[in-house]
Amino acid sequence: MSYIVAEQLGKSFGGGAAAVQAVSDLNFRIAPGEFVAIMGESGAGKSTLLGMLGAMSAPTTGRLHVDGIDVYALNPDQLADFRREYLGFVFQSFHLVPYLSVIENVMLPLAVSRQSNPEKQRRAQEALAQVGLDGKAGRLPGEISGGEKERVAVARAIVNEPPVLLADEPTGNLDSGNSREIMRMFQRLNASGMTVIMVTHSAECSGYAGRVMQLSDGRLKSDQRSAACALRRAS
Repeated sequence: MSYIVAEQLGKSFGGGAAAVQAVSDLNFRIAPGEFVAIMGESGAGKSTLLGMLGAMSAPTTGRLHVDGIDVYALNPDQLADFRREYLGFVFQSFHLVPYLSVIENVMLPLAVSRQSNPEKQRRAQEALAQVGLDGKAGRLPGEISGGEKERVAVARAIVNEPPVLLADEPTGNLDSGNSREIMRMFQRLNASGMTVIMVTHSAECSGYAGRVMQLSDGRLKSDQRSAACALRRAS
């Protein structure tokens, strides 16, 4: 069963002779519970593709279906509801609000929820426990390390319990030790049933995924199962 289906997905910027084709005719399927790494050189179209998968950037051509939903046939309100229900986002730059505590940052996606504040706090605390930060809920972002900031970003992404986690260069600002911790965390989330799609330039990080899609000049160059991931899971 395919959970995410891309059909002739393409994206261009600008018009006429100045138009730039960022991605072209991408066709692929992602099953529920896969961990997919998207790799490629700078300018290969990785982040452009992730933006389309994240319902943030409409394709110029083609269609995207998630769980049977024709994503870009939705109106703006429906699209916002879709992102809130289906997707969690982790970015390279953390995007934490400096004057909010760790737990308040994690609670941000719950702001529009009709749940009580104690329930929101409970869910945020559970998300922090999942990433090993339940003891630092009251600290400010400036009082924790870079690796811990990325964990807070992951907790914020999963607090709504989305079926799909999207990550754009999540280890780009981290040292090798923290990078491995984040990758192992992604593997645990994936093992719990979450579909994980990660853009990365790191061959080591891609080895934690079960499948690696390689982009080149906006086209899908290769799409292979990861032998490195199989070895890691077996060890």
